Amino acid sequence: MAQVKVGYAAMLEQFAPSEAVALSVYAEEHGFDGVMAADHFQPWVPRQGQSSFVWNVLTAVGERTRGDFGPGVTAPSFRWHPAMVAQASATLGAMYPGRHWLGLGSGEALNEHIVGGYWPEAPERINRMFEAVDVINKLFTASLAGKDVKHSGTFFKLESTRLWTMPEQAPPILIATAGPVTAKRAGRTVDGLITVGAPLEKISGLFAKFDEGAREAGKDPSTMPRVLQLHLSWAPTDEEAMENALREWPNGGMRFPKADIRSPFEFEQMAKMVRPEDFEGRLVISSDPDAHRAHIQRFADLGFDAIYLHNVGRNQREWIDVFGRDVLPKLHR
Repeated sequence: MAQVKVGYAAMLEQFAPSEAVALSVYAEEHGFDGVMAADHFQPWVPRQGQSSFVWNVLTAVGERTRGDFGPGVTAPSFRWHPAMVAQASATLGAMYPGRHWLGLGSGEALNEHIVGGYWPEAPERINRMFEAVDVINKLFTASLAGKDVKHSGTFFKLESTRLWTMPEQAPPILIATAGPVTAKRAGRTVDGLITVGAPLEKISGLFAKFDEGAREAGKDPSTMPRVLQLHLSWAPTDEEAMENALREWPNGGMRFPKADIRSPFEFEQMAKMVRPEDFEGRLVISSDPDAHRAHIQRFADLGFDAIYLHNVGRNQREWIDVFGRDVLPKLHR
C-alpha cells in the first residue's frame, strides 16, 4: 500500500516568518511532504500574535525545502487584483518548477476589510472569486502562448497585458470550498479543490459535486487533486492538548460562520464563550497518536491526495517528532 502524502500547515497567524520556515524545514526532515502556508493580514485572536506576508514566506519555503508548497488560501479579489496574484504565483512557479500550487478562496472580512471596500455577502464573494479565477486563467494561458490578454467583467478589468515571467507550465489552481455549488463550479473551472476537516458525508458530497462539474467540462476528475487542511491538538497529556486548543485556537471551537467578523479583538471576546465540548466533531484533541492516526486515515480512505496537518499548540517540534515517528509511517491509501 502506498503511503499517504501528508504535508505541514504553516500557520502564519501563530508563528513569526523565520520560525514558520524553520518549522517547515524541520517537518520535511521528519517525513512531512509539502507546505501549506496561511494567507492572513491579521491573526484570528490577538494571542496568536503574527500575520506575515505569505508570498515572502513561500519563497523562503521554496528555497529551503524540496516538496510542494502554496498558499492556503489567498483571496484574489479584495486586497489583491487577480493579476497581481497571477504574477506572484507565476514567479514562484518559475523559481521552483513543478512545486508550487495556487490555493484560492472567497475571503474573510478579518483579512479583506482592511482596504476599506464594501464587504459583500457570500454569493457575491463567490462570484468575485470565480471571475478572478477567469482573469488568472486568461493570464496564464495567454502568457504561455506569448500573447497579451484583456478582461472586462462585472468586478474586474484588465487592460491588454501578459505575464512576462512564466514557468513552462502554469501553476495548478485549487479552490477552497465547503459548499456543493462552489464545489461544482470549481470542478468546471480549476484544477483541484481544498477543504477543511468536516463530517465525512459532507466531504463525500463535495467530491461528488466537484466530479460532476469536472465531467461537464470534459475533464477527468480522477486526475484532479483533492487537498485537505486538518486542524488537530496533540500534546503529551489530554489536559495539555485541550488547554492548547482553548488558548491558541479557540476559533476552531466557534460553531458559526466567521467570514463577516472584522477584528481579532472581536474574536477574542467570542473566544471567552468557547468550551471544551465545542470542539467535538471539529478537532481531535488527544495525547494518543493512534487516535490522530485513525482520524487522519478516515480522510485518506475518502480519497484525498494530500493532507496538510496543523497542530494548534506551540509544541510544534515535539509534535513533529511524534507524528513523524508514530503516525505518518502508518498512514496508507
